[in-house]
Amino acid sequence: MKIDVLTLFPSMFDGFINESIIKRAKDKGIVDINIINFRDYSLDKNKRVDDYPYGGGAGMVLMCEPIFRAIEDIRTSDSIVIMLTPSGKLFKESIAYDLSKYKHIILLCGHYEGFDERIKSIVDMELSIGDYVLTGGEVPSMVVMDAVIRLVDGVISKESLVSESFNDDNVDYPVYTKPREFRGMKVPEVLLSGNHKEIDAWREEQRISLTNSREDS
Repeated sequence: MKIDVLTLFPSMFDGFINESIIKRAKDKGIVDINIINFRDYSLDKNKRVDDYPYGGGAGMVLMCEPIFRAIEDIRTSDSIVIMLTPSGKLFKESIAYDLSKYKHIILLCGHYEGFDERIKSIVDMELSIGDYVLTGGEVPSMVVMDAVIRLVDGVISKESLVSESFNDDNVDYPVYTKPREFRGMKVPEVLLSGNHKEIDAWREEQRISLTNSREDS
């Protein structure tokens, strides 16, 4: 899988792409991540990418020219172009699974007051990671990449993926490790029993209970 990220702040991704599971996926050649400053595609002598909104209003708006030129330069027949925006479709695990099957993902990070509306004409999908406003699309793009990359074959074991939260809309069950007791808090006896049928039943009960309490809160 190839992922191109169009952003005005490339250095924000330094730690993300060079640590932990994402780095290992890169090192194995499973995923190729390119961070592209779309300011480089500006035709303005000062590399300007934004301007005041027509009709007045606060903030600056990202211009069509550099973004169109950037997307047209890197897009292929295998690409899906995704705009990260508060007004987009809410990102969920099911969308992450769908995106994990693509060969090439282009993520467009907004900033300032938003995008010129005409930019939406060259994107395939608009995504939001929640009902709140952030300073830009960089953090949302990392969320999308993290969720998608870990689903790509070879990044994480299939056994781990099968047992994860949200595979069937339920959250995961509680897990414990040594010691058996810590500051008066004990590991549930069923987990120490060695009876895997009872353990599986307990875990499923916990998943349902935790999911219900999450929905009620």
